[in-house]
Amino acid sequence: MNKQEYKQAVEKLNLWAYHYYVLDDPIMTDEEYDKLYKEVEEYEAAHHGDILKDSPTQRVGDVVSEGFVKAKHLSRMWSLEDIFNAQELQKWLEKAYRLDKNITFYCEPKYDGASLNLIYENGELQQGITRGDGTVGELITQNVKTIKTVPLSIEHKELIEIRGEVVIFKDEFEKINKERLKNGEPPFANPRNAAAGSLRQLDPSITAKRNLVFLPYGVGINTLPHKLLSDKMAYIYDLGFRKPPLRAVTKGYDEIEAMYERMKEERESYPMMLDGMVVKVNEIAAQIDMGYTVKVPRWAVAYKFPAVEKITRVKDIILQVGRTGVVTPVAIVEPTEIEGAVVERATLHNFDEIERMDIRIGDKVIILRSGDVIPKIVKVLVHERNGSEVKVERPKNCPVCGSELLQEDVLIKCQNLTCEARVVNSIIYFASKQCLNIDGLGNKIVEQLFNVGLVKSVLDLFDLNMEKLLQLEGFKEKKARNLLNAIERAKGCELWRFINALGIEHIGEVASKMITEAFGLGYLHVTQEQLIAIDGIGEEMAESYLEFMRVNEETVVKLQEILQPVPPSKREEAKENPFKGKTVVLTGTMSEPRPLIKEKLEALGAKVSGSVSKKTDYLIYGEDAGSKYDKAVSLGVITLNEEEMKNLL
Repeated sequence: MNKQEYKQAVEKLNLWAYHYYVLDDPIMTDEEYDKLYKEVEEYEAAHHGDILKDSPTQRVGDVVSEGFVKAKHLSRMWSLEDIFNAQELQKWLEKAYRLDKNITFYCEPKYDGASLNLIYENGELQQGITRGDGTVGELITQNVKTIKTVPLSIEHKELIEIRGEVVIFKDEFEKINKERLKNGEPPFANPRNAAAGSLRQLDPSITAKRNLVFLPYGVGINTLPHKLLSDKMAYIYDLGFRKPPLRAVTKGYDEIEAMYERMKEERESYPMMLDGMVVKVNEIAAQIDMGYTVKVPRWAVAYKFPAVEKITRVKDIILQVGRTGVVTPVAIVEPTEIEGAVVERATLHNFDEIERMDIRIGDKVIILRSGDVIPKIVKVLVHERNGSEVKVERPKNCPVCGSELLQEDVLIKCQNLTCEARVVNSIIYFASKQCLNIDGLGNKIVEQLFNVGLVKSVLDLFDLNMEKLLQLEGFKEKKARNLLNAIERAKGCELWRFINALGIEHIGEVASKMITEAFGLGYLHVTQEQLIAIDGIGEEMAESYLEFMRVNEETVVKLQEILQPVPPSKREEAKENPFKGKTVVLTGTMSEPRPLIKEKLEALGAKVSGSVSKKTDYLIYGEDAGSKYDKAVSLGVITLNEEEMKNLL
């Protein structure tokens, strides 16, 4: 490699990294990237004087700081006034309109991370400074250079401050915490703490491992000519910075409120944590006229989402036994409202988790609610203890049947197959919509059948008759007939539904479909090697499946004889077409029901997925497409409306 080839290689690596980290649209394999990166490293080792400042090798610092020095921002980094509801938004807008009536508003996410100021001069990154007190922060340039979404050089050559938030994506946060637990380190409470802690590491190599992401939200000192903030930010993104998942220019209260509701509804689908939406006056001249109070700009406000973290107290810890026998501890907490829902329970996962966090009955704790899932305890407020708190002991006997419990790795299991909790929960699952869809066989009916001794296992369902059911309280002939008909309709079900209904640990709908596609009615006698050969099935899933079939073979055979499940028919090889072998996602309302369109696409050899990712080839959308459409656009996925799909065929 000569000097010219070295320069071209650096340009290529930076382009590939930009597509991978900023656009979420890889244009090169990891293998090819690593190969060229190694060649660049070798050239630089032999030619120290030629090393370019924007070479990707310059991102990872190898000098550990003794401490951070202070650095002054070229212009102040302001805080924002917080508002929490539509009435407060209306009041803020009234004040803004009094200052200037002819304005629009730029709306963007309020990221939950650590603020950072980047200073560029002559197109080169000169400094990275934490927010600090808004005037002076800590100089962490070496750490900032490890963040792959921060360009080391940009096309803009004049002095400019670019402000933004450093975040850790949610999936990366989970990986970091798993690694910390594995190493005996305490996990981070939330992605915000993880981002802030990672950004201020004295050893830049630790920062480099954390996959931090920089998301710009504004500028400080600059000579940009744009008259609108929206145009100014579009220019910043074009310099090589990552765009937000959603942004818009709005005209007033109704449009701002609609954008807020949309962002609040979709935020769970975004890769990063948000805690609200920022509303800014879009006209730069109006911003200048409006100016600042002592603390905040008059032209911007943070419209916060309802809190997802709240403090409450642990009243009790109860035990639940699932259909596989796993005993799960659940915290009963003082009723606490989060995002409009009253929370009274929090998941504790297992007893290792209780011991690691030292959760005690009576503790004050911080609980986190994310989406519609059961909240979890993220921190114990140990300093609030008064000595009355009670430690929780590991159970030795099943809380339902009293039989001895088995400790299996981090799980505690009831091995008694006749345990009421196991039987009842397994039958409820067996009859559920995603399994055999036996209408009328809900929780209360299953418990009633079990309590009177009519059903002690799934097999007993098929021995029910009119005479037996009419003996039950609340059952008349019509209700009994409907239930018997629903049970009868389960016969001849699809084979994947039958396997899914068995309730095998780690084997859900997707895995059941893959197994039936691969083996058909030969599903019962397969080897571990055959299972692992299926893309998407790992060793743990295979072992769980084989162990279940070995232990329950007799029951499974009897159920198969009764239900006569139908294996998938072998589809004819699809003829060549634009969708053959492609991954497709459907979203929005179309002229035909989506399941029907899905069937047609699968018949063409397409794989129809439920979520958009980098691997998606096409997104086909109808009316009210929503967040899947936005994500597809942000990832560069080809989007087609229904008419375009038909034309393509």
